Amino acid sequence: MKGMGNFWIEDGETALFIGDSITDCGRRDANAPLGDGYVCMVAELATAQFPDRKIRYLNKGIGGNTILDLRERWVEDVLEHRPDRLAIKIGINDLHQHLAGGERAVSPARFAQVYEELLEHTGRELGCPLLLITPFYISVDGAENPNGAQVLELLPRYIETVERMSDRYGTHLVRSHDLFQRQLRHREAAGFCPEPVHPNHAGHIVIADAVMTELTSQA
Repeated sequence: MKGMGNFWIEDGETALFIGDSITDCGRRDANAPLGDGYVCMVAELATAQFPDRKIRYLNKGIGGNTILDLRERWVEDVLEHRPDRLAIKIGINDLHQHLAGGERAVSPARFAQVYEELLEHTGRELGCPLLLITPFYISVDGAENPNGAQVLELLPRYIETVERMSDRYGTHLVRSHDLFQRQLRHREAAGFCPEPVHPNHAGHIVIADAVMTELTSQA
């Protein structure tokens, strides 16, 4: 039985996922409480593979959020729940806001600064283990959108921040952009996403599978 193997989340623990629309996936609407994306899939796969564990899952994703939005709601949506495990998936809206300019623009430097603030705050208040998921763009050349080439050129700077934070704080890490780039060597982007930002069902399966692999192989 797989339930006898290693899994990052222990019996009786609470795992909280926070991020933007890719995490949200209707969790506040018809698909409450976990949405119909990778968060729900991870919960279902974990239940199937580890039936001996009773785990409480919380989804706190909100569509359109940047790292600045997460900071504004961090106490209410993360710290007050006192999760035993925390997963963070953020960054693509930050990049788009930076390209658009304006008051809510999140440059790579600002993204790194606020991301580290949140991890420092979380370490002081909770000290819980973390899973970080990099932002991604499901495209190889950016031709799907007018500013797609700019996104692909700038995205590595946001990804590097997440990877650096993972190294610094000793977290689990899922390199989701790399996952999709490998998939796109063999099939069209439309198989995973109607446009490069929001995955369809197949795209969320790719993320969920990677999360489960990361959380079981190195638990």
